[in-house]
Amino acid sequence: MTTPSTSERLTPDRALRLAEFARACKAAARAVSLYPPTHPAIRISLGRLTEVSAKATADGPLAFAVLPDGLLVDGRAAARPDAAIGELAALLHEHLVGALTIHSGANTDVWLSFFVMLARPTDELRDSGGIAQVWSVTGDPAIAIQEIDYSEVLRERSSGRAAGLEDIVASCLHSESADFDDDTLKALMEAAGNTDRLAELVVVLEEQGGGSGIQAKSAALLRMLKGIVDVVAKTAPERLEPVLRNMSVVMGGLSPELLLELLSGQRDRADGAADLVLQVVKRMSDDTIVSFVAKNVVNDRGASGRLAQAFQALVPELDRRRLLCEMAEAEIAESPLGQELGFPELMHNAKEMLTTYSDESYVSEDYARELSSARTQAVEVERTSDDPPERLTGWISTVSEVSLRALDLRLLLDLLTIETNPDRWRDVMDPVVFHVEDLLLVGDFDAALQLIEALGREAGPNGEPGRRAAASAAIGRLVKGQMMKNQAVHFRAMDDQAFELMKRICHTIGPSIITPLAEALSVEEHTRARQRLTTLLLGFGADGQKSAERLKHSANPAVRRTAIYLLREFGGSEALPDLTTLLDDTEPHVQREALRAIVAIGTEQAYDVLRQAMTTSNETTRNSLMLALVAMRDERAAPLFAHIVRHVEHRGALRDVYLRSIEAIGALRDEASVDLLKGALYQGEWWAPIRTARLRSTVAGALKQIGTPEAMNVLREAAEQGPRGVRGAARAQL
Repeated sequence: MTTPSTSERLTPDRALRLAEFARACKAAARAVSLYPPTHPAIRISLGRLTEVSAKATADGPLAFAVLPDGLLVDGRAAARPDAAIGELAALLHEHLVGALTIHSGANTDVWLSFFVMLARPTDELRDSGGIAQVWSVTGDPAIAIQEIDYSEVLRERSSGRAAGLEDIVASCLHSESADFDDDTLKALMEAAGNTDRLAELVVVLEEQGGGSGIQAKSAALLRMLKGIVDVVAKTAPERLEPVLRNMSVVMGGLSPELLLELLSGQRDRADGAADLVLQVVKRMSDDTIVSFVAKNVVNDRGASGRLAQAFQALVPELDRRRLLCEMAEAEIAESPLGQELGFPELMHNAKEMLTTYSDESYVSEDYARELSSARTQAVEVERTSDDPPERLTGWISTVSEVSLRALDLRLLLDLLTIETNPDRWRDVMDPVVFHVEDLLLVGDFDAALQLIEALGREAGPNGEPGRRAAASAAIGRLVKGQMMKNQAVHFRAMDDQAFELMKRICHTIGPSIITPLAEALSVEEHTRARQRLTTLLLGFGADGQKSAERLKHSANPAVRRTAIYLLREFGGSEALPDLTTLLDDTEPHVQREALRAIVAIGTEQAYDVLRQAMTTSNETTRNSLMLALVAMRDERAAPLFAHIVRHVEHRGALRDVYLRSIEAIGALRDEASVDLLKGALYQGEWWAPIRTARLRSTVAGALKQIGTPEAMNVLREAAEQGPRGVRGAARAQL
């Protein structure tokens, strides 16, 4: 397969279709790899891909060859590079797909099976016979795969003998230069375009070089990579960038010791290898670094000092390190380690090590290199230890998780107390904020409260003037951060003692925590958590109510419903004006919640507010409110319907409201309204016989639904002694 010449380019229309197809594939592959099979994001992305592939195959099958960094249709590539095409090509090439043909009929189920297969590790597919073999068994003929056979490619070389992995590695280990023979260079060229092949070379290097020191392995690996780059730069310079990207992926599979040696020893190299390391590391993606961290944390059941040093060398920015640690935690959580009981504590320790570990102040560079190889020379202390068990237990307890956390807390509290320089005191805020967030995340509310109280004292009127601004800013960072969002699970399960501590934390922070509390409440579905969030908000009294009043103007309907919920909980007629404005909300759910809140207040003033709202509102809002009232089927609403019947005319614009209120009284079987209905039964005008007949029929039906002896007596009396129209309506129900 050759790269097309500049004249062999796709037409703009075909190039656009290919790019659109590649973008749809990229979105689908990402969704399938990130979400569970039933997640809506998968169906949406696969549906889009099905539409795009149907369009692309409308005139016949879509067939393209796969290069390491591009796709060829009929031997032609797109005139302009497209990132989506390159990424799809890299994904397929990584799985040894040499060509792909899409036929009509590739539906969402077919694409789902295809991307689920691509999400499997390449070595697992290879062990199952290769991707083409796996697809022939589990896939659909709508997608045809042609697999690359690298062993066949190597056997067809002009020399007649393929240079095996062992030969290449041996040449790198036992030579002081990167001068390889032609066979080895050709094999390296083939491996350069495939991350799996490169990864295999590294594995063999570590196995064959088991007796060599870490420096020898590092030098051998550099010779190998430099040999590849040199030959690619000379023979196919357009492939240099994809090769460097492949090398960056392989870097993620190195051991922390070997990677650290590559990074730490580059200053001593003057043959271009130092620049090569920098170029490769610069291309390591976040996903590669995250996988590197996750794999080593799982293997070692924690983060070692070497891993922390390598990670910090790759990611010098603290904020980015924290972000990648969160991503690694999500990946590790999917492993068996993530299902273990002590995983949260283990991961907390690992993240602290990865983000804050440093030995530069007391470990020289030479000594650090020696530490990298110390694992193979360690003395088995357990065999020679003669300390009694109780002494060992005492020593171990001093470095337990609880003890270390207590020491961290004591150190920070002491720094907040004894540091007198305002600038240095301000510098302490970063570790304090991070530590508070970590303590809240693991549920250590007592320790978090101590630090927050220390900040609160300094931010208050009695605090040191030079510290007040920094303390207030630190509290602001806590409020704006993930503190309340991360407490959702704790609110569901925490005991009463822990909740009291959380209540003290919120009140120490002050009214600024009200908005995050309300926002957390607006998305919380768990009953116990909602009750506790509501309790916290109610504890702020007038400030909490003001927050609820502000939330009613939110653009988010869920937040507006939360505002109603809070206003109802604060209670009293004082909330009526705010609830009344929400009766005209464009969101039906918000209208219904406001209506229920007013009904729950249950005063004549509240009922009059509703009556006035229906009197002055437009027909659409009036009908919506009436439907919501009737649908409530709540006996607490019966007095409201009685209020409407007493104060609304049975004729005019609100006639339907009047009749529906009568029907609702009957449906609720409100015995207290029998006398009210009796009076309504005898209303009507002789000049509006149809309207009067409907009114009397509705009232008689409501009395029949109530069905009490008193209600039935009203009907019988009307049937015997009432005017003719009243008699007819009553007899129809009897």
